[in-house]
Amino acid sequence: MADREKEHNPGIPVVAEKVKVEAPPGEERPAPVPTTYEVPIGPIHPALKEPIRLTFKIEGERIRGVEVRTGFAHRGIELMGTKRNLIQVLYLSERICGICSISHPIAFTLAVEQAAGIEVPARAQYIRVIFSELERIHSHLLWAGVAAHELGFDTLLHLTWKVREKVLDILEELSGNRIDYAIPIFGGVRRDITPEQYPKVGEMIRYYRGLSDELMDAFLRDPSVEARTRGVGVLEPQEAEALCAVGPTARASGLRKDVRQDRPYLVYGDYAVKAITPEDYGLKPLGDVYDKTVVRLLEVGQSLDLIERCLEDMPPGPITSFPKIPALLAHLKKAAGEGLGWHEAPRGEVIHYIRLEGGLDEPSVWKVKAPTYSNLMSWKPMFEDQEIADIPIIAASIDPCICCMDRVHVVREGGEAWVTKEELLKLSWEKTRRLTR
Repeated sequence: MADREKEHNPGIPVVAEKVKVEAPPGEERPAPVPTTYEVPIGPIHPALKEPIRLTFKIEGERIRGVEVRTGFAHRGIELMGTKRNLIQVLYLSERICGICSISHPIAFTLAVEQAAGIEVPARAQYIRVIFSELERIHSHLLWAGVAAHELGFDTLLHLTWKVREKVLDILEELSGNRIDYAIPIFGGVRRDITPEQYPKVGEMIRYYRGLSDELMDAFLRDPSVEARTRGVGVLEPQEAEALCAVGPTARASGLRKDVRQDRPYLVYGDYAVKAITPEDYGLKPLGDVYDKTVVRLLEVGQSLDLIERCLEDMPPGPITSFPKIPALLAHLKKAAGEGLGWHEAPRGEVIHYIRLEGGLDEPSVWKVKAPTYSNLMSWKPMFEDQEIADIPIIAASIDPCICCMDRVHVVREGGEAWVTKEELLKLSWEKTRRLTR
């Protein structure tokens, strides 16, 4: 009667009786065996902007390991570059990455200029630096918006991308394009910065300095953002160093690595650029997503300072050593030698290697190393022991660019082999037929 009354009267609490299961006498109950599942993400997935495959080992809500597989986005740019003249390759280098569309051409031109013995006028060097820092501002603001989106904070995404329009407007004002600026040329730059454009750049600098506190509040002092980024995706300093991390990924872990500081080029040496770490914000570096946000926001301010100083110090004079393209092509065709160019792109160091053979229009060798190639393995310790819900923001924290980084390397029976266009097409057709059976 009492049990029936409890069943029908919600006012009477019902307490479930705990049943203790005893192991048989003389036997011990076996410890529970943790169950691990594999969760694949990619290569095609709504959360991925580019094709890559991540296979996670999951125990409950925790990540116990990750396997990273690349090779889905090879475009053959390096091979195409060995079949074009160097002016055409310069356009190609600009299209390695839309967000780094000044970084790759600068590294490429520096490599060719070294190989061909070409001097760059001082004014052109200042203009290259100004465009590099404008691109850094636009890239870091783009990343901040993407990070907010991965956290589910789309209001902050829209705010960040709205304010990013100002730097894109200036890039369009100075070059004619918002992306792919076509500014570097061997021996200088294609366009000058006119006196009429100086006030517009100065107005942009004041605009972003006025927004600095608002962006810092939104990304570094908002309790929701802080809760989702502090202690998430940690990359210890020794791990960052061992895995050869570069750019903000390395600096967030406390490593003061920056090509502008370590191997100054153009006019960066005149300004003693210092690599930024969370210590510059008064924090002990942890290498988490929060620290990566700190580094990028501080670097926006650093870029504004560099642009302002370059505008003040830029000397008069020519902007190129070769006013006529035919004279430049004739010089390049006679050049023979090797060149190495590097640049601190927004994601980290970009390196281009070039080899020129006298009498040829095209380079005999062109190799590119993008920062994502160095940063990709940082994912393994960053994902370890994190929650499934944090996968998107951890993946985004290194600002990956898969199409910059992906390469094809064929090894058969221990020996390297080239795959021709015809063979690659044949393999593609065979795979398509296999998949559609």
